[in-house]
Amino acid sequence: MSTTVLVTGGTGNLGRHTVPLLTARGCRVRILSRHPRASADGIAYVAGDTVAATGLEAAMAGVDTVLHLAGGPKGDDVATRNVAEAASAAGVRHLLLISVIGADAVPIGYFRRKAASERIVAGSGVPWTVLRAAQFHDFARGMLRGMARLPVLPVPRDVRLEPVAVQDVAARLAELTVASPQGLVADLAGPEVLPAESLIDDLAPTRRPHLRFGLPGAAGRAYRSGANLAGPGADRGTGTWREYLDALEAAAAVTP
Repeated sequence: MSTTVLVTGGTGNLGRHTVPLLTARGCRVRILSRHPRASADGIAYVAGDTVAATGLEAAMAGVDTVLHLAGGPKGDDVATRNVAEAASAAGVRHLLLISVIGADAVPIGYFRRKAASERIVAGSGVPWTVLRAAQFHDFARGMLRGMARLPVLPVPRDVRLEPVAVQDVAARLAELTVASPQGLVADLAGPEVLPAESLIDDLAPTRRPHLRFGLPGAAGRAYRSGANLAGPGADRGTGTWREYLDALEAAAAVTP
């Protein structure tokens, strides 16, 4: 008997990689989307908004598992509460959340909202799983490439990242979606721990002088202590930062 899975954020970067893996495992997939669209390739699309809490009741009718991937710079905790309450009311048997490594240790708004989302899921009454992942390669690139364009590169001292391939995260989520609820599972990070300085250098079109600075306050202390890095026993993806950059260059070379 196949599992019916509702995916929030199914049209986003992570969702686009995860949904095909779910269908390959025999899942019936339903995607919640703010913009109505026709069903295609065996995927059903239902209109709804996690932050506004619209369309959730209808979207979850008959659903076994909810994979909550939708997120953004604001409102993550609000969206998660709405999804969790709707899942509980619908009798969903498994609620799965993607979170971020260091959610409970890095004092930045995004991390705090992810930590709040984790608490909401754990207290929802729905059997649950939470996967904390490192920043995706494209997120790290987007965060750092503005620095890489400057004539003098501003480089945060003692900041390390372990970016992970979105494909590795998608594969792990597909495994967890068809498994029994497991609570907080092992962190998933990339195969390398890299200084932010080296990542910025990789993005700079030419060699530039560096202006090193320390991140201020509690956030700076958290990054310098490695609070954003995976803990012991973490799972590691296989896709490297260099492979990601090489793939971007290869794609750009064949684009008209």
